[in-house]
Amino acid sequence: MVTVSLTGTSRKDAATVFGMLRTAFPTDLHVGVPEDPPGSRPAVWTAEFAPADDRIPTGPAPLDGQVSATLQGGCLAVDLLREALDAAFAVQERGTAPGDQEKEVDLRLGAKR
Repeated sequence: MVTVSLTGTSRKDAATVFGMLRTAFPTDLHVGVPEDPPGSRPAVWTAEFAPADDRIPTGPAPLDGQVSATLQGGCLAVDLLREALDAAFAVQERGTAPGDQEKEVDLRLGAKR
């Protein structure tokens, strides 16, 4: 499993990212996007995915702005999810924290041009 946390983004862009990941890695788990938080507090959108080698290819997905994404999980699973994000978005790696059997990757996602 990979936990995906999105920050610095709108509900619409969070739904776009999670929707693309649900298409690439179909699951029977419901991954919804909650309502916008009240007031002006920043939101963190979080979902879990179980990436597999046989992902469904996706094309570019539109984003209105930049999205900060953190991926946490097993090394291979994080790499598979990162490949799916690379296919749909312009991805800039901002940092990596490797572990023994897990890793965390911080990314900046934008619209692919």
